[in-house]
Amino acid sequence: MKKVYHIILTILGGGIGVSILPELWEALNLDGNGYLNNFIVNILIGAGLFYLLSLLTANKFISQYKKLEETISKKSSQYLLFGSIGAIIGLLLGVLMSVPFYNMEIKLIRDIIPALILLTLGFLGFRIGTTKMDDWRKLFIPKNRKNAEDVLERKVDETFRKYKILDTSVIIDGRIYDIAKTGFIEGTLLIPNFVLYELQYIADSGDSLKRVRGRRGLDILNALQKEESVDVEMYDGDFDDITEVDSKLIRLAKLLDGVLVTNDYNLNKVSEFQNVPVLNINALANAVKPVVIPGENMRVKVVKAGTERQQGVAYLDDGTMIVVEDGQHFMNKEIEVVVTSALQTAAGRMIFAKPVHAQRSIMEENK
Repeated sequence: MKKVYHIILTILGGGIGVSILPELWEALNLDGNGYLNNFIVNILIGAGLFYLLSLLTANKFISQYKKLEETISKKSSQYLLFGSIGAIIGLLLGVLMSVPFYNMEIKLIRDIIPALILLTLGFLGFRIGTTKMDDWRKLFIPKNRKNAEDVLERKVDETFRKYKILDTSVIIDGRIYDIAKTGFIEGTLLIPNFVLYELQYIADSGDSLKRVRGRRGLDILNALQKEESVDVEMYDGDFDDITEVDSKLIRLAKLLDGVLVTNDYNLNKVSEFQNVPVLNINALANAVKPVVIPGENMRVKVVKAGTERQQGVAYLDDGTMIVVEDGQHFMNKEIEVVVTSALQTAAGRMIFAKPVHAQRSIMEENK
């Protein structure tokens, strides 16, 4: 790599020497010196100076080149595509704007200003192409068809979203493994590298509880990758202009036209606000809980006192809370109750019940 850098800079120096040095000799009144002002000497002086420059800058250049290569490898193909298109358009505009300068008599202005214009507009085009790629993508992708005939003619793959993008919370939760294994989630489970880094950070935390949760998340990822019936992919790209993982997930979902899979209430709401589809595992869990009807009997164990007078609290196997009227008389006992009502809240479902033989049992206990 160093040899290539030395050779390129030496050749570049020779070319610059031929182009610039004759004017320098003329400005110094040395243009009449045939030994100094000739083609070969100008090449040798320019090549020699730039070879010395390459010796001084080689290590710095190579380290920066490797960083650039690593950064590019993390970018998505769409990022590079829109960036390249923007840079090409910028360069074309730069060529058009540079035309008037090519006819100027002063050689330095004729050479340097067009080069500066090309570099500036090329970079500007690249930045516009990459920072606004979501807008460009929406511009070139046709809008969803709305009329009835088009809906009937629509193919299945037009509304199917291939990528289901997992966030940190849903991986740590672990239920995604069982759900994916049953085949209820179609398409590919996508794990971004920045989510994996966050899991590793949590797994290395000094807080023992966070460390356990992080390691559980890594175990779930390993289990998903080993499961042959589940299609799992890693996403190597990143968004350097964004620091928060949640914002990166939303940007990625827009970029790939994917679906976010999460348990995070706030991420769920922000994604919905930005029209990003979301699959919430908690919402799914609430939807598949057994339906209870007022008047239905069930056996429960009262495990603690309720907030109101004489109330007891029990739980179903799925974690649903049951508030038992006069339940404090049956602490740590398994009793039969009858459902009186059920309440669905943002935190989940709550069932209200009363003991079937409450009055008789209380009277016996008070004797």
